[in-house]
Amino acid sequence: MTVSESSAGGRAVAKAPRRASAAKWDKETPLGLVRRARRMNRTLAQAFPHVYCELDFTTPLELAVATILSAQCTDVRVNMTTPALFAKYRTAQDYATADRTELEELIRPTGFYRNKANSLIGLGQALEERFDGEVPRTLDELVTLPGIGRKTANVILGNAFDIPGITVDTHFGRLVRRWRWTSEEDPVKVEHIVGDLIERSEWTLLSHRVIFHGRRVCHARKPACGVCVLAKDCPSYGAGPTDPLIAAPLVKGPETEHLLALAGL
Repeated sequence: MTVSESSAGGRAVAKAPRRASAAKWDKETPLGLVRRARRMNRTLAQAFPHVYCELDFTTPLELAVATILSAQCTDVRVNMTTPALFAKYRTAQDYATADRTELEELIRPTGFYRNKANSLIGLGQALEERFDGEVPRTLDELVTLPGIGRKTANVILGNAFDIPGITVDTHFGRLVRRWRWTSEEDPVKVEHIVGDLIERSEWTLLSHRVIFHGRRVCHARKPACGVCVLAKDCPSYGAGPTDPLIAAPLVKGPETEHLLALAGL
């Protein structure tokens, strides 16, 4: 973005780039896409220098449980629910032998609590029977556990074990399609395609950065295009308001001041 003088009071504000024609992106080569994707990842690293899993946990088991509870539920709600849960259930054996009624009552605020209780009890039993009560460290083993699919497994690998993984949640899939990194809808295909674009060492951090950007700036219905650090590399620039002063109030989250400063506001 360039910076210009505001007509209102002489304050320097970001001047958004012109929207590129679709033809520009239609002509992008595979190498060009790799370069653009990696450039966007570097830009996101500047926008969000301190990314992290927004689910609270201290052990791999706690993260597995929190991720199961996060299905169809906000991370904020899960984090309000898990302190009491983690205080009562500390081991896989605790979940394996849990009283279903008590467990359901504790996790009720996260929704779908009966199905989630089934998953948590089944998780505890599977860990006890096949993994000596410990959460395994491989994708192939994790996806055999009740309640844990590929997305959850990558969350656990990346954040509990520091093993690179790409987490394709709703935000991630929506943004990489908006950026024309891929047109695929299937999460597994998206994971593999993005994995070919970005260095493996960056996979976990990329996942966090994209999710942060989706929650803070690139909203589904009304993205804050006018203050987006990715504007010049985004084929969908203009999907939301491009005037920085109109776009600025759309930015959410604790990084708002930093993001607006990058946009010249």
